[in-house]
Amino acid sequence: MGNDTVVEALPSFETHPSKYKHWKLKLEGEVATLSMDVQEDGGLRAADYVLKLNSYDLGVDIELADVVQRLRFEHPEVRVLVVTSLKERIFCAGANIFMLGSSSHPFKVNFCKYTNETRLGLEDASACSGIKSIAALNGTASGGGYELALACDEIVLIDDGNSAVSLPEVPLLGVLPGTGGLTRVVDKRKVRRDQADFFSTTAEGIKGKRAVDWRLVDQVVPKSKFAQAVADRAKALAAQSDRPQGETGITLEPLNPKVGAKQVDYQYVTLKLDVSPRVAELELRGPDGAPPKDGAALKALGAQAWSLKAWRELDDALLRLRINHLDVGTLILKTKGDAKQVLAWDAFLQANTKHWLVREELQLVKRVLKRLDLTAKTLYAFVTPDSCFAGSLAELALAADRSYMLDDAEAPTAITLGPLNAGALPMSNGLSRLETRMLATPGRVKEILAHQGPFDAQAALAAGLVTFTPDELDWDDEVRVAIEERAAISPDALTGMEANLRFAGPETMETKIFGRLTAWQNWIFQRPNAVGEKGALTLYGQAGVRPSFDMRRT
Repeated sequence: MGNDTVVEALPSFETHPSKYKHWKLKLEGEVATLSMDVQEDGGLRAADYVLKLNSYDLGVDIELADVVQRLRFEHPEVRVLVVTSLKERIFCAGANIFMLGSSSHPFKVNFCKYTNETRLGLEDASACSGIKSIAALNGTASGGGYELALACDEIVLIDDGNSAVSLPEVPLLGVLPGTGGLTRVVDKRKVRRDQADFFSTTAEGIKGKRAVDWRLVDQVVPKSKFAQAVADRAKALAAQSDRPQGETGITLEPLNPKVGAKQVDYQYVTLKLDVSPRVAELELRGPDGAPPKDGAALKALGAQAWSLKAWRELDDALLRLRINHLDVGTLILKTKGDAKQVLAWDAFLQANTKHWLVREELQLVKRVLKRLDLTAKTLYAFVTPDSCFAGSLAELALAADRSYMLDDAEAPTAITLGPLNAGALPMSNGLSRLETRMLATPGRVKEILAHQGPFDAQAALAAGLVTFTPDELDWDDEVRVAIEERAAISPDALTGMEANLRFAGPETMETKIFGRLTAWQNWIFQRPNAVGEKGALTLYGQAGVRPSFDMRRT
């Protein structure tokens, strides 16, 4: 948009309930109530914008993501989450427009991506963890506020003659509802196309009976009966949950990485930022001990269990890369450790999926790998003699845009598949990474999974698990050229290309959301009609000034 404002680097995407500024969490047995109470002066760049009317920025969403994560691990007793507001007559006004207007283009897109992942995390908690959700709209929900409601299982809107739901981005800002709003309206709530067209171009939104008739909300309830109606729905949804009875959770302890200018060190993850210009290296290390004997022993390990801590660390490292290191274009993926230990931990998890904590840890691994899939960096996996690309860690190589495996008889390398590669960690398209890779020959998936023991370099190449297998004489030159050639290509073209190629196979609501974000919203956020000097987003809030549009359709 011509505005290249730099957003200050975040120390971490971690937070804690004691540090929340914008949300109030109340726990009452099987029901948790999360109330939005955004502090106007509490934005990440408080000097640039005021978070009025429960509008939000990245900091608000970081807290929301933390809440959902903690409910999954720390509060297994919670079966229903009620999301509401402490503001009078306002649920949420959506993403703060002045924050968007003063942010760089890359930040805007990464903000939308993180917000989408947070909303999908709420939906995943319902589908995979039994935490159902209700959006209790005690006031108007606009833009991203309504998109948050759309991520919940049910939407209850107060009938006070004023409160409405709306997606005003198209008529007011010249952009799209950037966190999956249009997709969820028609794909999830199955709103009729003509009605969705009217709704999405009507800035004031829709309320009352029409909102119910058009499937935009599930109930409209008078103010006097609103609290009881929400409580009744919460009770009914709680009865549908399969979360455990009488269990206590674990504590998600801080990760406490050692952060330097050129490197971020965690217990199991190292992020090197100075490998070469625009190249970073991410190493994930395998477990340093055998898995526990059962779910109770896993719970005793708490947040220190490798199957939880390593993946939380990887998640944090990926988020740091996205927001704080935009200059990094290529990410080299490495692993290190004992492949047999990785496979032992995977086998333990696969054998104990009925335990609530095992289920949550597997779901976390799935979400972190999806985060990797959706990261706008070129991903190269390097398989070397000290690697442990096995089982769940083999998913990193399968997620890569290319993989290079050293073929050296004197220093053998290996990739080993295990039970978690058979579909327990699906991509956004609903397929495993192996299934996505083998679309042309689906019958080979079972054959590859049935392979006993590790694949050496030539076997991995023949099976289609890696792209290239240079020998020890060619390795250094081949990987160097690959990195240098990548760095010379337009990053915009690479982002579009990678996003197209990574999600072959069936389309899902999730792939639609991120595909449209990568293509449509990415493009619209750079168009003069939105962000030019006379664009709608640029001029928003300036009294008496109207945007000027280039009326040619493209």
